[in-house]
Amino acid sequence: MKSDSVKQTSLIHITLLIFIAGLLATCTKEEFVTDSTAQLEFSLDTLTFDTVFTARGSATRSFLIRNKHDKFIRISRIWVDANAQSFFRMNVDGIAGIEISDVEIPANDSIWVFFEVTVDPDQPLSVSPFVIVDKVNFLTNGNMQSVVLEAWGQNANYLPDRFSGGQQRLFSCDMNQWIWDDPRPYVLFGALFIDSCELVIPEGTNIHIHGGFGRNSNGGFYNDGILYFFKEGRLTVRGTAENPVVIQGDRLEQDFAEVPGQWGRIQLGPLSKGHSINHAIIKNATIGLLVDSLAEVSITNTQVFNTTSSAVAGYQAKITAVNSLFHTSGGNNITFILGGDYDFSYCTLANYGTPSEALRATNFTCLDGTPLCTQPIAAPLNMVFRNSIIIGSSRDEISLADAVGDQDPSFFQYRFENCIVQVDELIDPEGFPNFFDFCDPCLNGETGNLFVDEDNWDFHLDSLSIAEEMAIPIEAIRTDLEGFDRDPERPDIGCYEYRN
Repeated sequence: MKSDSVKQTSLIHITLLIFIAGLLATCTKEEFVTDSTAQLEFSLDTLTFDTVFTARGSATRSFLIRNKHDKFIRISRIWVDANAQSFFRMNVDGIAGIEISDVEIPANDSIWVFFEVTVDPDQPLSVSPFVIVDKVNFLTNGNMQSVVLEAWGQNANYLPDRFSGGQQRLFSCDMNQWIWDDPRPYVLFGALFIDSCELVIPEGTNIHIHGGFGRNSNGGFYNDGILYFFKEGRLTVRGTAENPVVIQGDRLEQDFAEVPGQWGRIQLGPLSKGHSINHAIIKNATIGLLVDSLAEVSITNTQVFNTTSSAVAGYQAKITAVNSLFHTSGGNNITFILGGDYDFSYCTLANYGTPSEALRATNFTCLDGTPLCTQPIAAPLNMVFRNSIIIGSSRDEISLADAVGDQDPSFFQYRFENCIVQVDELIDPEGFPNFFDFCDPCLNGETGNLFVDEDNWDFHLDSLSIAEEMAIPIEAIRTDLEGFDRDPERPDIGCYEYRN
C-alpha cells in the first residue's frame, strides 16, 4: 500500500516536472532579427491631423508598425524629435511617453502607435504656428526610420487647401477680382496659378507661404511655395505705411526669423501686365519677385529682403520702382537679364555680407545654358536709377554685361543720376571705363556712416550720412518709404528721408 503511494507521488512529480519544462520551453524568448538593414513597415509616412482648430482642442490619430519578418524584431528606441517641447503626445501599444525603449513586435505581426495633439489657435504664432511639424523616430538594430507628424495650429485661410504641398493648382475668376480681405491670415500651400483674375490684397493682410519641394511633370524638383500669374492674371497689393501687406514663410518661430529660402517666389508670368505692389514686405523667399518676359509691374514703398537668390529679378521685363528697399540677398539684390525697361527712383540696394553685387544688368541670355554661352540672344536694355543708393560689402556692387557692344549701342542704355554707388574693377579699361559719363552726378565709395546699422538691417540714414540733401527733387514723389514728407528742395538719396 505504501509502495503504491510512493509510486503515485513519483508519477505526480514527474508529470509536474514535464509540465514545468514545457512551460519554460514556451516562455523561452523567440529569436530576434539582428540585421542592421532590417526595416519596419509603416501604414503611412506622414501622420496628418486634418482638423483646423477654431478653438482650443485635441485630436488623436494613429498608424500601424508592421514586422514583415519571420522572427521577432526589437525597436530599441522610439522618440519624438522635439521631446518635451513637442505639441504631440505618443502612446505605443499602450505605453505612453515622449521616449520609449525596447518595444518588441512578434514575427509577421503589428502594433499601433497613437498620437494626440492639443492646439490653441488663439495663442500667438510663436506659440501656435500655422503648420506644426515634428517627427517620430524608430531605431532598430542601429537603423533609423521616421514618420512625419503634421497638424495645423491656427485658424487661417489655407489655400488652395491644406493638402496642396508640392502640387499645382489653377484659380480663375472670369476676369473679376479675388479679394483677400478676411482678417485671418492666408496660408498658401504648393503652387497657386492665377489666370483671368485680379488678385487684390488689401492693407494689413498677412500671407504665409509654405515652402518645401515640389515635383514637376518631368520628374524634376522645384522650390515649392509659388504664387504665379499667367498672362490674364494680375496682382494688386494695396498696403499702406501704417498697415503694410506682409508676405513671408509660415515658420515664425524665433529660430526662423532670419532664415532665407523658406518658400519659392512670386512670379509675374510672360506678357502679364498691370501688376502693382504698394507698401509690401516680402521676405525669406528664394526669389522675392520674378518678373518674366515682357511682364510689367510697378513697385512702390516696398521692402524685399533676405532671399537666397535675387530680391527682384527681371527677365526682359518692365519694372518701375519708387521708395523701395532691396537688401540682404544671396544673389544680387536686383538682377536684369536679357534687357528690358527699368526705372528706379529713391531706392536703396544694399547687399552686405555676400560676394554678389547689389545690381547686375545684362542685355543677353544663353540658350545653351553653359558658361561658354555659345548660343547667346540679346534684347535692348534701358535702365535708369535716380536718387538711389547701390552699396554693399564688395569692391564692386554694380555688374554690367553687354553682349552687343559697339555693334549697336542702343542695345545697352543706362543712366544713374544723383546716386551713391560702389564700383572699382567695373571701370577698368576692359570693363566700362566710361561708366561715370553715364553716372553723373554720382558719389563713388564714399560711404562713411551711411546707414544707422547695416549689420542689423537698419537702412535709415545716419545723422552724418552723405546721402542727406544730395538728391534732386522729383515732383511726383513727395514722401519716402514710410510716408514721411521729403524736403521739397533738397531731399535725401535713398528710400528713407532722414528724420531727427
